[in-house]
Amino acid sequence: MNNQVTIVVAQIDLLVGDIEGNARRIVECSQNARERMGANAIVFPELSLTGYPPEDLLQRPGMHHRVRNALAQICEQVRGIDMVVGYPHLERETLYNAAGVIREGEVVAVYHKQRLPNYSVFDEKRHFEVGTDPCVVDIAGIRVGLTICEDIWIAEPARQAAQAGAHLILNLNASPFHVRKWAEREAVARQRVSETGVPLIYANLVGGQDELVFDGDSFAMNADGEIAVRVAAFEEALRCIHLTSRDGRVHIEPGYIDEPLDDEASVYSALVYATRDYIEKNGFAGAVLGLSGGIDSALTLAIAVDAIGADRVEAVMMPSRYTAQISLDDAQAQADTMGVAYHVVPIDALLASFQQALEPLFRNLPADVTEENIQARCRGVLLMAISNKHRKIVLTTGNKSEMSVGYATLYGDMAGGFAPIKDVPKTLVYRLAEYRNRLDAAIPRRVMERPPSAELAPDQKDTDSLPPYEVLDPILERYVELDRSVTEIIADGFDPETVRRVVGMVNRNEYKRRQAPPGVRISRRAFGQDRRYPITSGFGTEE
Repeated sequence: MNNQVTIVVAQIDLLVGDIEGNARRIVECSQNARERMGANAIVFPELSLTGYPPEDLLQRPGMHHRVRNALAQICEQVRGIDMVVGYPHLERETLYNAAGVIREGEVVAVYHKQRLPNYSVFDEKRHFEVGTDPCVVDIAGIRVGLTICEDIWIAEPARQAAQAGAHLILNLNASPFHVRKWAEREAVARQRVSETGVPLIYANLVGGQDELVFDGDSFAMNADGEIAVRVAAFEEALRCIHLTSRDGRVHIEPGYIDEPLDDEASVYSALVYATRDYIEKNGFAGAVLGLSGGIDSALTLAIAVDAIGADRVEAVMMPSRYTAQISLDDAQAQADTMGVAYHVVPIDALLASFQQALEPLFRNLPADVTEENIQARCRGVLLMAISNKHRKIVLTTGNKSEMSVGYATLYGDMAGGFAPIKDVPKTLVYRLAEYRNRLDAAIPRRVMERPPSAELAPDQKDTDSLPPYEVLDPILERYVELDRSVTEIIADGFDPETVRRVVGMVNRNEYKRRQAPPGVRISRRAFGQDRRYPITSGFGTEE
Protein backbone atom coordinates (compact mmCIF):
# COMPACT_ATOMS: atom_id res chain seq x y z
CA MET A 1 0.00 0.00 0.00
CA ASN A 2 1.33 3.45 -0.94
CA ASN A 3 1.73 6.11 1.72
CA GLN A 4 1.23 9.66 0.38
CA VAL A 5 3.10 12.37 2.29
CA THR A 6 3.57 16.10 1.72
CA ILE A 7 6.58 17.94 3.12
CA VAL A 8 6.85 21.71 2.68
CA VAL A 9 10.24 23.39 2.26
CA ALA A 10 10.25 26.81 3.92
CA GLN A 11 12.75 28.86 1.93
CA ILE A 12 12.45 32.04 3.96
CA ASP A 13 14.38 35.20 4.86
CA LEU A 14 15.13 35.54 8.57
CA LEU A 15 16.78 38.20 10.73
CA VAL A 16 19.80 37.26 12.83
CA GLY A 17 19.11 37.76 16.53
CA ASP A 18 15.37 38.39 16.14
CA ILE A 19 14.44 35.16 17.85
CA GLU A 20 10.88 36.14 18.65
CA GLY A 21 10.28 37.45 15.12
CA ASN A 22 11.80 34.34 13.57
CA ALA A 23 9.64 32.17 15.82
CA ARG A 24 6.54 34.03 14.61
CA ARG A 25 7.57 33.35 11.00
CA ILE A 26 8.02 29.66 11.82
CA VAL A 27 4.57 29.49 13.41
CA GLU A 28 2.91 31.36 10.51
CA CYS A 29 4.58 29.23 7.86
CA SER A 30 3.72 26.02 9.71
CA GLN A 31 0.07 26.96 10.10
CA ASN A 32 -0.06 27.97 6.43
CA ALA A 33 1.51 24.70 5.34
CA ARG A 34 -0.93 22.70 7.45
CA GLU A 35 -4.14 24.59 6.62
CA ARG A 36 -3.64 25.67 3.01
CA MET A 37 -1.23 23.09 1.67
CA GLY A 38 -2.29 19.97 3.57
CA ALA A 39 1.28 19.26 4.62
CA ASN A 40 2.32 16.53 7.01
CA ALA A 41 5.61 18.28 7.80
CA ILE A 42 7.55 21.47 7.15
CA VAL A 43 11.33 21.87 7.14
CA PHE A 44 13.09 25.16 7.88
CA PRO A 45 16.69 26.29 7.22
CA GLU A 46 19.69 25.80 9.48
CA LEU A 47 19.58 27.83 12.72
CA SER A 48 16.26 29.24 11.60
CA LEU A 49 15.37 30.39 15.10
CA THR A 50 18.44 32.62 15.48
CA GLY A 51 19.13 33.41 11.85
CA TYR A 52 22.50 32.61 10.28
CA PRO A 53 25.25 33.28 11.16
CA PRO A 54 24.56 34.42 14.73
CA GLU A 55 28.33 34.74 15.37
CA ASP A 56 29.22 35.80 18.92
CA LEU A 57 25.60 36.35 19.87
CA LEU A 58 25.92 32.66 20.68
CA GLN A 59 28.22 33.61 23.56
CA ARG A 60 25.50 35.60 25.29
CA PRO A 61 23.50 33.72 27.97
CA GLY A 62 20.39 35.74 27.12
CA MET A 63 20.40 34.26 23.64
CA HIS A 64 19.81 30.74 24.92
CA HIS A 65 17.13 31.83 27.35
CA ARG A 66 15.27 33.44 24.43
CA VAL A 67 15.74 30.34 22.26
CA ARG A 68 14.21 28.14 24.96
CA ASN A 69 11.26 30.50 25.34
CA ALA A 70 10.74 30.67 21.58
CA LEU A 71 10.77 26.89 21.26
CA ALA A 72 8.18 26.69 24.02
CA GLN A 73 5.99 29.21 22.17
CA ILE A 74 6.25 27.25 18.92
CA CYS A 75 5.35 24.04 20.71
CA GLU A 76 2.36 25.71 22.32
CA GLN A 77 0.99 27.38 19.18
CA VAL A 78 1.27 24.72 16.48
CA ARG A 79 -0.40 21.32 16.30
CA GLY A 80 -1.23 18.95 13.48
CA ILE A 81 2.04 19.25 11.53
CA ASP A 82 5.61 18.14 12.18
CA MET A 83 8.14 20.97 12.15
CA VAL A 84 11.86 20.50 11.55
CA VAL A 85 13.52 23.60 12.97
CA GLY A 86 17.16 24.65 13.23
CA TYR A 87 18.39 26.21 16.48
CA PRO A 88 21.39 26.29 18.87
CA HIS A 89 20.88 23.53 21.42
CA LEU A 90 22.51 24.04 24.81
CA GLU A 91 22.75 20.69 26.55
CA ARG A 92 24.57 20.48 29.89
CA GLU A 93 26.77 23.50 29.05
CA THR A 94 27.64 22.10 25.63
CA LEU A 95 26.35 23.97 22.58
CA TYR A 96 25.34 22.20 19.38
CA ASN A 97 24.09 23.33 16.00
CA ALA A 98 20.85 21.38 16.09
CA ALA A 99 17.76 20.38 14.15
CA GLY A 100 14.73 19.50 16.23
CA VAL A 101 11.51 17.78 15.23
CA ILE A 102 8.53 19.41 16.96
CA ARG A 103 5.31 17.41 17.08
CA GLU A 104 2.11 18.05 19.01
CA GLY A 105 3.71 20.39 21.51
CA GLU A 106 6.96 18.47 22.08
CA VAL A 107 10.47 18.28 20.69
CA VAL A 108 10.44 14.57 19.85
CA ALA A 109 13.89 14.27 18.26
CA VAL A 110 17.10 16.35 18.10
CA TYR A 111 20.03 16.01 15.72
CA HIS A 112 23.43 17.62 16.33
CA LYS A 113 25.45 18.73 13.31
CA GLN A 114 28.50 16.53 12.80
CA ARG A 115 30.65 18.53 10.37
CA LEU A 116 31.35 22.07 11.53
CA PRO A 117 32.85 24.25 8.77
CA ASN A 118 35.78 26.35 9.88
CA TYR A 119 37.01 27.94 6.66
CA SER A 120 36.15 30.85 4.41
CA VAL A 121 33.28 32.79 6.05
CA PHE A 122 32.46 29.94 8.46
CA ASP A 123 33.59 29.89 12.08
CA GLU A 124 31.40 27.23 13.64
CA LYS A 125 34.08 25.51 15.71
CA ARG A 126 34.39 28.75 17.64
CA HIS A 127 30.90 28.15 19.02
CA PHE A 128 29.69 24.58 18.63
CA GLU A 129 30.70 21.09 19.63
CA VAL A 130 30.62 18.27 17.11
CA GLY A 131 27.71 15.86 17.08
CA THR A 132 28.44 12.16 16.67
CA ASP A 133 25.19 10.26 16.22
CA PRO A 134 22.61 9.94 13.45
CA CYS A 135 19.02 10.92 14.05
CA VAL A 136 16.24 9.05 12.26
CA VAL A 137 12.63 9.89 13.08
CA ASP A 138 9.28 8.70 11.76
CA ILE A 139 7.42 11.50 9.96
CA ALA A 140 3.99 10.47 8.66
CA GLY A 141 5.15 6.88 8.24
CA ILE A 142 8.46 7.71 6.52
CA ARG A 143 11.79 7.09 8.24
CA VAL A 144 13.58 10.45 7.90
CA GLY A 145 17.24 11.09 8.62
CA LEU A 146 18.28 14.60 9.63
CA THR A 147 21.46 16.32 8.48
CA ILE A 148 22.60 19.94 8.55
CA CYS A 149 24.38 21.80 5.75
CA GLU A 150 28.07 20.77 5.75
CA ASP A 151 27.11 17.22 6.76
CA ILE A 152 26.02 16.53 3.21
CA TRP A 153 29.38 17.56 1.71
CA ILE A 154 31.03 14.39 3.02
CA ALA A 155 29.82 10.82 2.94
CA GLU A 156 29.62 9.75 6.57
CA PRO A 157 26.57 11.56 8.05
CA ALA A 158 24.26 10.51 5.17
CA ARG A 159 25.66 6.98 5.29
CA GLN A 160 25.04 6.85 9.05
CA ALA A 161 21.45 7.97 8.54
CA ALA A 162 20.85 5.35 5.85
CA GLN A 163 22.39 2.63 8.01
CA ALA A 164 20.12 3.74 10.87
CA GLY A 165 17.11 3.09 8.65
CA ALA A 166 16.45 6.43 6.91
CA HIS A 167 14.39 6.22 3.72
CA LEU A 168 14.60 9.98 3.16
CA ILE A 169 17.23 12.54 4.16
CA LEU A 170 16.40 16.13 5.12
CA ASN A 171 19.28 18.60 4.88
CA LEU A 172 18.77 21.96 6.63
CA ASN A 173 21.00 24.67 5.15
CA ALA A 174 22.36 28.17 5.48
CA SER A 175 24.54 27.91 2.39
CA PRO A 176 25.69 31.33 1.11
CA PHE A 177 25.78 32.26 -2.53
CA HIS A 178 28.66 32.43 -4.90
CA VAL A 179 28.59 32.11 -8.65
CA ARG A 180 27.35 28.64 -9.71
CA LYS A 181 27.05 27.43 -6.13
CA TRP A 182 23.71 25.81 -7.01
CA ALA A 183 25.47 23.38 -9.36
CA GLU A 184 28.03 22.44 -6.69
CA ARG A 185 25.30 21.69 -4.17
CA GLU A 186 23.34 19.51 -6.56
CA ALA A 187 26.48 17.61 -7.58
CA VAL A 188 27.27 16.87 -3.93
CA ALA A 189 23.68 15.82 -3.23
CA ARG A 190 23.77 13.54 -6.29
CA GLN A 191 26.86 11.87 -4.90
CA ARG A 192 25.18 11.28 -1.53
CA VAL A 193 21.99 9.79 -2.98
CA SER A 194 24.12 7.58 -5.24
CA GLU A 195 26.04 6.27 -2.23
CA THR A 196 23.01 5.69 -0.02
CA GLY A 197 20.19 5.00 -2.46
CA VAL A 198 18.09 7.43 -0.39
CA PRO A 199 16.36 10.55 -1.81
CA LEU A 200 17.14 13.93 -0.32
CA ILE A 201 15.38 17.23 0.36
CA TYR A 202 17.67 20.26 0.54
CA ALA A 203 16.15 23.29 2.32
CA ASN A 204 18.18 26.47 2.11
CA LEU A 205 17.97 29.94 3.59
CA VAL A 206 17.34 33.02 1.43
CA GLY A 207 18.26 36.63 2.22
CA GLY A 208 21.09 39.02 2.98
CA GLN A 209 23.12 39.11 6.19
CA ASP A 210 25.93 41.67 6.26
CA GLU A 211 28.50 40.44 3.69
CA LEU A 212 26.67 37.19 2.96
CA VAL A 213 23.69 36.59 0.75
CA PHE A 214 21.79 33.31 0.70
CA ASP A 215 20.19 32.33 -2.57
CA GLY A 216 17.78 29.59 -1.53
CA ASP A 217 17.78 27.31 -4.60
CA SER A 218 16.24 24.57 -2.43
CA PHE A 219 15.53 21.28 -4.18
CA ALA A 220 14.35 17.70 -3.85
CA MET A 221 16.31 14.87 -5.48
CA ASN A 222 15.28 11.27 -6.04
CA ALA A 223 17.51 8.28 -5.40
CA ASP A 224 18.44 8.17 -9.10
CA GLY A 225 19.96 11.65 -8.84
CA GLU A 226 17.20 13.40 -10.78
CA ILE A 227 15.84 16.72 -9.56
CA ALA A 228 12.11 16.39 -8.83
CA VAL A 229 11.53 19.90 -7.46
CA ARG A 230 13.63 23.06 -7.49
CA VAL A 231 12.70 26.37 -5.84
CA ALA A 232 13.57 29.67 -7.52
CA ALA A 233 16.67 31.51 -6.35
CA PHE A 234 16.40 34.74 -4.36
CA GLU A 235 12.71 34.33 -3.61
CA GLU A 236 10.90 33.39 -0.43
CA ALA A 237 8.71 30.35 -0.96
CA LEU A 238 6.77 27.59 0.73
CA ARG A 239 7.09 24.71 -1.73
CA CYS A 240 5.24 21.41 -1.47
CA ILE A 241 7.22 18.22 -1.95
CA HIS A 242 4.89 15.27 -2.55
CA LEU A 243 6.28 11.84 -1.71
CA THR A 244 5.09 8.29 -2.13
CA SER A 245 6.38 5.62 0.23
CA ARG A 246 6.02 1.91 -0.38
CA ASP A 247 7.85 -0.97 1.28
CA GLY A 248 10.52 1.32 2.67
CA ARG A 249 11.24 3.05 -0.62
CA VAL A 250 10.44 6.73 -1.03
CA HIS A 251 9.81 8.41 -4.37
CA ILE A 252 9.53 12.18 -4.75
CA GLU A 253 6.80 13.03 -7.22
CA PRO A 254 7.73 15.40 -10.06
CA GLY A 255 6.86 18.97 -9.20
CA TYR A 256 7.68 22.45 -10.41
CA ILE A 257 11.35 22.86 -11.33
CA ASP A 258 12.48 26.48 -11.44
CA GLU A 259 15.41 26.87 -13.82
CA PRO A 260 18.72 28.07 -12.36
CA LEU A 261 19.77 31.62 -13.14
CA ASP A 262 22.72 32.23 -15.44
CA ASP A 263 25.86 33.88 -14.06
CA GLU A 264 24.95 37.52 -14.69
CA ALA A 265 21.33 37.12 -13.60
CA SER A 266 22.32 35.31 -10.40
CA VAL A 267 25.00 37.85 -9.44
CA TYR A 268 22.74 40.81 -10.17
CA SER A 269 19.92 39.22 -8.15
CA ALA A 270 22.35 38.60 -5.29
CA LEU A 271 23.50 42.23 -5.28
CA VAL A 272 19.95 43.57 -5.33
CA TYR A 273 18.66 41.21 -2.63
CA ALA A 274 21.63 41.77 -0.32
CA THR A 275 21.46 45.55 -0.72
CA ARG A 276 17.73 45.57 0.01
CA ASP A 277 18.10 43.42 3.11
CA TYR A 278 21.02 45.46 4.46
CA ILE A 279 19.05 48.69 4.10
CA GLU A 280 15.76 47.32 5.40
CA LYS A 281 17.07 45.18 8.24
CA ASN A 282 19.21 48.05 9.54
CA GLY A 283 16.34 50.52 9.43
CA PHE A 284 17.62 53.10 6.92
CA ALA A 285 15.11 55.40 5.24
CA GLY A 286 16.79 54.94 1.89
CA ALA A 287 20.11 55.25 0.08
CA VAL A 288 22.32 58.00 -1.33
CA LEU A 289 25.30 57.66 -3.65
CA GLY A 290 27.66 59.70 -5.74
CA LEU A 291 26.73 59.44 -9.41
CA SER A 292 29.82 60.29 -11.44
CA GLY A 293 28.81 59.43 -14.98
CA GLY A 294 31.01 56.31 -14.80
CA ILE A 295 30.12 52.65 -15.05
CA ASP A 296 30.56 51.71 -11.38
CA SER A 297 28.22 54.34 -9.96
CA ALA A 298 25.78 53.72 -12.82
CA LEU A 299 25.52 50.04 -11.93
CA THR A 300 25.29 50.83 -8.21
CA LEU A 301 22.41 53.23 -8.85
CA ALA A 302 20.54 50.57 -10.82
CA ILE A 303 21.06 48.07 -8.00
CA ALA A 304 19.81 50.56 -5.41
CA VAL A 305 16.69 51.43 -7.39
CA ASP A 306 15.89 47.77 -8.04
CA ALA A 307 16.46 47.03 -4.35
CA ILE A 308 14.33 49.68 -2.65
CA GLY A 309 12.61 51.75 -5.34
CA ALA A 310 13.47 55.04 -7.02
CA ASP A 311 11.54 57.12 -4.50
CA ARG A 312 13.99 56.17 -1.72
CA VAL A 313 17.22 56.75 -3.64
CA GLU A 314 19.16 60.01 -4.06
CA ALA A 315 21.98 60.48 -6.58
CA VAL A 316 24.48 63.30 -6.17
CA MET A 317 26.79 64.54 -8.93
CA MET A 318 29.75 66.41 -7.38
CA PRO A 319 31.68 67.87 -10.30
CA SER A 320 35.10 69.48 -10.18
CA ARG A 321 37.08 71.33 -12.83
CA TYR A 322 38.18 67.91 -14.13
CA THR A 323 34.68 66.55 -14.64
CA ALA A 324 33.88 66.18 -18.32
CA GLN A 325 30.61 67.51 -19.70
CA ILE A 326 29.81 64.02 -20.97
CA SER A 327 29.91 62.80 -17.35
CA LEU A 328 27.45 65.48 -16.29
CA ASP A 329 25.16 64.68 -19.20
CA ASP A 330 25.21 60.91 -18.68
CA ALA A 331 24.64 61.14 -14.92
CA GLN A 332 21.66 63.44 -15.50
CA ALA A 333 20.30 61.11 -18.18
CA GLN A 334 20.46 58.03 -15.97
CA ALA A 335 18.95 59.82 -12.98
CA ASP A 336 16.08 61.03 -15.17
CA THR A 337 15.56 57.58 -16.71
CA MET A 338 15.48 55.87 -13.32
CA GLY A 339 13.36 58.55 -11.67
CA VAL A 340 15.58 59.24 -8.67
CA ALA A 341 16.10 62.51 -6.83
CA TYR A 342 19.18 64.09 -8.40
CA HIS A 343 21.40 66.88 -7.09
CA VAL A 344 24.45 68.66 -8.50
CA VAL A 345 26.83 69.94 -5.79
CA PRO A 346 30.11 71.34 -7.22
CA ILE A 347 33.23 70.79 -5.11
CA ASP A 348 35.67 73.37 -6.52
CA ALA A 349 34.94 75.87 -3.73
CA LEU A 350 35.40 73.19 -1.09
CA LEU A 351 38.64 72.07 -2.71
CA ALA A 352 39.92 75.64 -2.76
CA SER A 353 39.16 75.99 0.95
CA PHE A 354 41.16 72.89 1.78
CA GLN A 355 44.03 74.01 -0.42
CA GLN A 356 44.07 77.43 1.24
CA ALA A 357 44.10 75.88 4.71
CA LEU A 358 46.91 73.51 3.76
CA GLU A 359 48.96 76.02 1.76
CA PRO A 360 51.39 76.83 4.60
CA LEU A 361 52.09 73.13 5.03
CA PHE A 362 52.31 72.30 1.31
CA ARG A 363 54.21 75.43 0.15
CA ASN A 364 56.87 74.70 -2.48
CA LEU A 365 55.79 71.06 -2.73
CA PRO A 366 54.60 69.72 -6.11
CA ALA A 367 51.01 68.64 -6.62
CA ASP A 368 50.54 64.86 -6.52
CA VAL A 369 47.97 62.26 -5.49
CA THR A 370 47.33 64.26 -2.31
CA GLU A 371 45.29 66.84 -4.21
CA GLU A 372 43.39 64.08 -6.01
CA ASN A 373 42.50 62.47 -2.69
CA ILE A 374 41.27 65.77 -1.24
CA GLN A 375 38.72 65.92 -4.07
CA ALA A 376 37.46 62.43 -3.23
CA ARG A 377 37.29 63.34 0.46
CA CYS A 378 35.27 66.47 -0.27
CA ARG A 379 32.73 64.21 -1.95
CA GLY A 380 32.79 61.77 0.96
CA VAL A 381 32.02 64.57 3.44
CA LEU A 382 29.07 65.76 1.34
CA LEU A 383 27.56 62.29 1.00
CA MET A 384 27.94 61.54 4.70
CA ALA A 385 26.25 64.86 5.56
CA ILE A 386 23.28 63.96 3.36
CA SER A 387 23.23 60.53 4.99
CA ASN A 388 23.13 62.03 8.48
CA LYS A 389 20.43 64.53 7.62
CA HIS A 390 18.13 62.19 5.66
CA ARG A 391 18.84 58.88 7.46
CA LYS A 392 19.86 57.34 4.14
CA ILE A 393 22.81 55.00 3.93
CA VAL A 394 25.71 55.96 1.66
CA LEU A 395 26.34 53.25 -0.92
CA THR A 396 29.95 53.24 -2.06
CA THR A 397 30.62 52.44 -5.68
CA GLY A 398 34.07 50.81 -5.73
CA ASN A 399 34.53 47.43 -7.43
CA LYS A 400 36.73 44.47 -6.52
CA SER A 401 39.48 45.35 -8.97
CA GLU A 402 39.87 48.76 -7.32
CA MET A 403 39.60 47.37 -3.79
CA SER A 404 42.27 44.79 -4.59
CA VAL A 405 44.95 47.23 -5.70
CA GLY A 406 43.95 50.19 -3.53
CA TYR A 407 42.70 52.34 -6.40
CA ALA A 408 40.35 54.10 -3.99
CA THR A 409 40.56 56.87 -1.42
CA LEU A 410 40.18 56.27 2.29
CA TYR A 411 37.53 58.62 3.72
CA GLY A 412 36.71 59.59 0.13
CA ASP A 413 35.03 57.26 -2.32
CA MET A 414 35.44 54.52 0.31
CA ALA A 415 33.35 56.49 2.83
CA GLY A 416 29.94 54.91 3.29
CA GLY A 417 27.87 52.22 4.92
CA PHE A 418 27.56 49.48 2.32
CA ALA A 419 29.45 48.55 -0.84
CA PRO A 420 27.17 46.66 -3.26
CA ILE A 421 29.82 45.90 -5.91
CA LYS A 422 32.81 45.47 -3.60
CA ASP A 423 33.26 41.84 -4.72
CA VAL A 424 32.54 42.46 -8.43
CA PRO A 425 35.59 42.66 -10.72
CA LYS A 426 35.57 45.48 -13.25
CA THR A 427 35.14 43.15 -16.22
CA LEU A 428 32.05 41.68 -14.55
CA VAL A 429 30.75 45.20 -13.84
CA TYR A 430 30.46 45.73 -17.58
CA ARG A 431 28.70 42.39 -18.08
CA LEU A 432 26.23 43.20 -15.31
CA ALA A 433 25.53 46.60 -16.83
CA GLU A 434 24.76 44.92 -20.16
CA TYR A 435 22.51 42.42 -18.35
CA ARG A 436 20.66 45.22 -16.55
CA ASN A 437 20.12 47.07 -19.79
CA ARG A 438 18.54 43.99 -21.34
CA LEU A 439 15.80 44.36 -18.72
CA ASP A 440 15.35 48.02 -19.65
CA ALA A 441 17.81 50.63 -20.90
CA ALA A 442 18.66 52.22 -17.54
CA ILE A 443 22.37 52.86 -18.07
CA PRO A 444 23.40 55.20 -20.92
CA ARG A 445 25.31 53.39 -23.66
CA ARG A 446 28.14 55.93 -23.55
CA VAL A 447 28.81 55.09 -19.91
CA MET A 448 29.59 51.51 -20.93
CA GLU A 449 31.72 52.52 -23.90
CA ARG A 450 33.90 55.30 -22.44
CA PRO A 451 37.37 54.48 -21.04
CA PRO A 452 37.01 54.45 -17.24
CA SER A 453 38.43 57.45 -15.36
CA ALA A 454 38.46 58.76 -11.81
CA GLU A 455 38.43 62.33 -13.25
CA LEU A 456 40.70 63.66 -10.51
CA ALA A 457 43.29 65.09 -12.90
CA PRO A 458 43.36 66.38 -16.50
CA ASP A 459 42.62 63.68 -19.12
CA GLN A 460 43.02 60.96 -16.49
CA LYS A 461 42.34 57.30 -17.37
CA ASP A 462 42.39 54.24 -15.10
CA THR A 463 45.06 52.74 -17.36
CA ASP A 464 47.41 55.56 -16.31
CA SER A 465 47.70 53.79 -12.96
CA LEU A 466 46.59 50.23 -13.65
CA PRO A 467 47.04 47.51 -16.25
CA PRO A 468 44.02 47.08 -18.56
CA TYR A 469 41.21 45.40 -16.64
CA GLU A 470 41.18 42.42 -18.99
CA VAL A 471 44.77 41.78 -17.82
CA LEU A 472 44.34 42.90 -14.21
CA ASP A 473 41.25 40.87 -13.32
CA PRO A 474 42.63 37.41 -14.24
CA ILE A 475 45.77 38.14 -12.22
CA LEU A 476 43.67 39.25 -9.24
CA GLU A 477 41.46 36.17 -9.49
CA ARG A 478 44.49 33.91 -9.29
CA TYR A 479 46.16 35.77 -6.43
CA VAL A 480 43.17 36.83 -4.30
CA GLU A 481 40.65 34.04 -4.87
CA LEU A 482 42.84 31.04 -5.73
CA ASP A 483 45.89 31.85 -3.55
CA ARG A 484 48.30 31.35 -6.46
CA SER A 485 51.87 32.52 -6.01
CA VAL A 486 53.63 35.02 -8.23
CA THR A 487 55.62 32.19 -9.78
CA GLU A 488 52.47 30.22 -10.59
CA ILE A 489 50.70 33.25 -12.09
CA ILE A 490 53.69 34.05 -14.30
CA ALA A 491 53.71 30.41 -15.40
CA ASP A 492 50.15 30.94 -16.66
CA GLY A 493 51.57 33.30 -19.26
CA PHE A 494 51.30 36.73 -17.61
CA ASP A 495 54.03 39.34 -17.86
CA PRO A 496 56.35 38.95 -14.82
CA GLU A 497 56.73 42.69 -14.20
CA THR A 498 52.96 43.23 -14.36
CA VAL A 499 52.28 40.34 -11.99
CA ARG A 500 54.78 41.56 -9.40
CA ARG A 501 53.43 45.09 -9.65
CA VAL A 502 49.83 43.96 -9.18
CA VAL A 503 50.63 41.64 -6.28
CA GLY A 504 52.62 44.39 -4.61
CA MET A 505 49.63 46.74 -4.83
CA VAL A 506 47.32 44.09 -3.36
CA ASN A 507 49.64 43.50 -0.41
CA ARG A 508 50.31 47.17 0.30
CA ASN A 509 46.63 48.06 0.46
CA GLU A 510 45.35 45.59 3.03
CA TYR A 511 45.11 48.50 5.47
CA LYS A 512 42.61 50.23 3.19
CA ARG A 513 40.42 47.17 2.79
CA ARG A 514 40.35 46.69 6.55
CA GLN A 515 38.62 50.08 6.80
CA ALA A 516 36.19 49.59 3.92
CA PRO A 517 32.44 49.14 4.43
CA PRO A 518 30.97 45.66 4.12
CA GLY A 519 29.89 44.51 0.69
CA VAL A 520 28.12 41.59 -0.94
CA ARG A 521 30.10 38.37 -1.35
CA ILE A 522 29.49 36.85 -4.78
CA SER A 523 32.80 35.06 -5.42
CA ARG A 524 34.53 32.12 -3.81
CA ARG A 525 36.70 34.52 -1.85
CA ALA A 526 35.77 38.09 -1.02
CA PHE A 527 37.58 40.68 1.06
CA GLY A 528 36.37 40.81 4.65
CA GLN A 529 35.62 37.73 6.74
CA ASP A 530 36.45 35.53 3.77
CA ARG A 531 40.09 36.60 3.30
CA ARG A 532 41.95 37.46 6.49
CA TYR A 533 45.46 38.66 5.80
CA PRO A 534 47.76 40.59 8.15
CA ILE A 535 48.28 44.26 7.40
CA THR A 536 51.87 44.12 8.59
CA SER A 537 53.66 41.17 7.00
CA GLY A 538 57.04 40.11 5.65
CA PHE A 539 55.73 37.08 3.80
CA GLY A 540 57.20 36.62 0.35
CA THR A 541 54.88 36.53 -2.66
CA GLU A 542 56.89 34.29 -4.96
CA GLU A 543 55.85 31.23 -2.93
